[in-house]
Amino acid sequence: MAEADERTSLLTRRVSVIPPEEPRWIKCRYVFCVMSFLGFVNVYAMRVNLSVAIVAMVNNTAISPNSTYNNDTCPNLEPVPSNSTHNNGDGPFNWDPEEQGLILGAFFYGYVLTQIPGGRLAELWGGKWLYGTGVLITSILTLLTPAAANTGVGMFTAVRIMEGLGEGVTFPAMHAMLSKWAPPNERSRLSGWVYCGASLGTVLSMPASGYMCDTYGWESVFYLFGLLGIVWFLFWAWIVADSPNSHPTISRGEKEYIAKCIGPAHSDKSPPVPWRHILTSVPVWALIFTHIAQAWGHYTLLTELPTFMKNILHFNIMDDAFVSAVPYLLYFIVSILFSPVADIIIDHRIMARSATRKLFNSLGFCLPAIFLVLAGYSGCDVDSTIAFLALAGGLNAFQYGGFMSTHLDMSPNFAGTLLGITNAFANLTGFLAPAFTGYIINQEQDLGHWRFVFFVASIVYFSGNMIYIGFGSIKEQPWNNIHNRTNSQEPASAQQEEGWRGGENGEVQPPTLTYIQIQTSYTRSYDPLSGASELDID
Repeated sequence: MAEADERTSLLTRRVSVIPPEEPRWIKCRYVFCVMSFLGFVNVYAMRVNLSVAIVAMVNNTAISPNSTYNNDTCPNLEPVPSNSTHNNGDGPFNWDPEEQGLILGAFFYGYVLTQIPGGRLAELWGGKWLYGTGVLITSILTLLTPAAANTGVGMFTAVRIMEGLGEGVTFPAMHAMLSKWAPPNERSRLSGWVYCGASLGTVLSMPASGYMCDTYGWESVFYLFGLLGIVWFLFWAWIVADSPNSHPTISRGEKEYIAKCIGPAHSDKSPPVPWRHILTSVPVWALIFTHIAQAWGHYTLLTELPTFMKNILHFNIMDDAFVSAVPYLLYFIVSILFSPVADIIIDHRIMARSATRKLFNSLGFCLPAIFLVLAGYSGCDVDSTIAFLALAGGLNAFQYGGFMSTHLDMSPNFAGTLLGITNAFANLTGFLAPAFTGYIINQEQDLGHWRFVFFVASIVYFSGNMIYIGFGSIKEQPWNNIHNRTNSQEPASAQQEEGWRGGENGEVQPPTLTYIQIQTSYTRSYDPLSGASELDID
C-alpha cells in the first residue's frame, strides 16, 4: 500500500510540470482542426463528384445493346418513388465499362506518386503550404474538367492524373501537421475529426452532384466544387500555421501544453529518414497491408456504388446520388461520435493502447466485411440492400481509432513519411479496384457479378485486419529517434537505465527506485507529461 502511495505521489509530482492552459474559448489547435476538416470536405467533394457525374455523362443506350441480363437482376424495380420530373436522358460520351473504370481510376495514377514526397516535404518545410497548394491545384484542374472531357478520353484522363498529383500530398502533409498539433491524449479524436471531412465531403458532393447534373447539366458539378476549393484556400492561407511554434496568436499556455505533451518523441528539426529501418520493419509492413485492405473496400464503394444503384437497382440520377451518400453520412456520424471513445478508453486505462487500437480496427474492418456479404445476398430487396451498404460504409469509420492513429503512435517524427508510404501502396487500389470491377461486370450487369465484387472486398477486409492484429504495433519505434541516439554520447539503453529525461527546461530527472519499478511494470511508451493516455500495460 505504501509503495502504491509513493508511486502515486511520484506521478503527481511528474505531471505537475505541465502548465495549465489559459482559459480561451477558441484554442488554435481546434481552429486548425476545423480548417483541416473543411479542407478534406473540398478534397473529397472534388474527388468523388465524377462518380456521380459520370452516370450523367455516359450514353448508356449506345454502349449497352450487347449487355447480358438474366433472371438474377431487378429489371422493373422502382425503389424510390418521386413526384418530381428528372432528366434521365443519356449523356454525350460513349464510354464502355472498361473505359469508365480507366477514367475513374486515372486520378490515382497521379495520387500515388506524390504520397511519399508529400509526407517528407511536409516534415522538412511544414505542411501548411503543401496541403493548401495541393487543394488549390486540384480546384483549378476541376474547373478545367468539362473542357478536358469534351476534348477526348486522353485529355480527360490526363487532367484526372494531374488532379491526383495535387491531392496526393494532402493526407501525408496533414499527418505531419497532426504530429505537431495533436497531443497524444487527443490523437484519435483530432485525427478522426479532421479526416471525417472526407466523408462529409462525399455526403455533400454526391447529392449536390446529382441535383446539379439533373438541373443544370453535368458540367456545373465541376465548376461549383472547383470554385469552393479556391475560396477555402484563401481562408487556409490566412488562418492556419505550420505548428504551434509558428502560430502568431496562440496562447503561451496552449503552446507549452502541446509541447510538454508531445515531448521528446517529436523533434523540432526533422532528422534524416531512416529508410533501411523503416522498410525492414515488420510493423510498418503490417501497416501497409492493413491500409491496402482498407483502401480496396473503401474505393469499391466510393467509385462503384452509384453505378450499382443505377444499373442493378435502377435508381435515377437524383435518387442515385442521394442514396449513394447514405454510407458516408453514417461514416461521418460514427467518426464524430466514436473517435473520442478510443482516447477515453486509453485515458481511463480501461484497455491498453495496443488493445484499443486493434479493437477499433477490428470493428472498422470486420463489420463492413459482414455487411458487404449480406448486401450481395439481399437480392432486389432495396431497403435491406441500402441498409447493409450504409452499414458497410459507415462502420468503417472505426478505423480512425485503429490503424489510422498508429502512424502517429509509431513515429511522430516521421508520421508524414510513414503515411505517405502506406497511402502510396494503399491507393494503388484506387485504380485497381475500379478496373477489377469493370472487368468483372463488363457487359454482365447482374446481381451475381456484383455479389462477387462485394465478396472479394469482404475477404480483403478480413485479411487486412488479421495482419494488423498479428503483426501491427503501436509502440514508438526505435528508429523514430535513431539519429538523436546516434549523436548522443551514451546509448539509448543507458539513458533508459538512468531514468526519465525531459523535465522542466529539458534537464534530466534524477533516477529514483520508484520510477524504475514503474518502468518494469509498464511499457516505455508511458510519458508522465502526456497524461495517462501514454500508459500501456505490458
